[in-house]
Amino acid sequence: MNILDSKINKILLLVVSILAIGTAGYMLLSHYSFVDALYMTVITVTTVGFGELRPFSSEEKIFTIFLILTSITIFGYAVSSFSEYLVSGRLFEHFKHKKVEKQIQQLIGHTIVCGYGRNGKQAILKLKNYNQKFVVVEKDKEKIDELDALGVLNIQGDATLDETLIRAGIEKASNLITALPSDANNLFVVLTVSQLNKSCKVISRASNESSYSKLKIAGADNVIMPDKLGGDHMASLVVTPDVIEFVDRLTIEGETTANLEEVAVDDLPEKYLNKTILDLDLRRQTGCTVIGFIDPNKEYIINPESDCKLIQGSHLIVLGRPKQIIKLRELF
Repeated sequence: MNILDSKINKILLLVVSILAIGTAGYMLLSHYSFVDALYMTVITVTTVGFGELRPFSSEEKIFTIFLILTSITIFGYAVSSFSEYLVSGRLFEHFKHKKVEKQIQQLIGHTIVCGYGRNGKQAILKLKNYNQKFVVVEKDKEKIDELDALGVLNIQGDATLDETLIRAGIEKASNLITALPSDANNLFVVLTVSQLNKSCKVISRASNESSYSKLKIAGADNVIMPDKLGGDHMASLVVTPDVIEFVDRLTIEGETTANLEEVAVDDLPEKYLNKTILDLDLRRQTGCTVIGFIDPNKEYIINPESDCKLIQGSHLIVLGRPKQIIKLRELF
């Protein structure tokens, strides 16, 4: 795409240059006014066959020959370059990327997913199920084609580079998930985000135990180790199989099968601010039950008391059957 931009710019610069040279030459040699000189230049470089305004001297004829030969070369180069990109499909790809980048520029509060590997695919599936706005950053062309086929907004490029994340809208993003195969690359992404958008929540994948503390120090809000989680989960199925099976059934699969929901107190009607969970009366209104409370300092309270105050900046974790969760979303 950068090559295309440079070629188009080069062609435009050459066309403008030949018009400027022709106009200036006729003004100096033939003492034409600017309009007359521009007119002579245009009819000469386009070879439309119109006659000159008055008979030319030898110097003017030589200059006109130079102008014709130069313009033919420039326009031939322009046509061949345009045909090359048209036949190869790169021109359409260029405009497609421009359209995608325009859509990304309009996003606010979206999530950026770096890497479309195994973990990245699971992440965007979850985001898609929750109708979240997201952009995928991927370097592999085959994976980009796959994302295009799925209709997923994407940017092809190296996620460790500032310019790539800026194209993905990092300055207006609320969250970033970096699921690159290399811990070193994930670390670079975390450091880059901490410079470009300090308020963006960063979730990073890690393969090695030694990378965990480094990613946290670099600015990652959460660090996930898929291999460790997988091992713990398998062992838990041996130790407490029924509990794990029950928890697995609470896993949020999509809009119509969700059992857990997070509710921001700030999104509730103002009348509930500084009231209690009892005053909210979720059980009667929706059938859902409050099983967790997160205060503004990110302190988690499991199974909070009914007299727990709904203060600004806090969140509720709510449990319910899919239909009850849907009703909860309709009310709040």
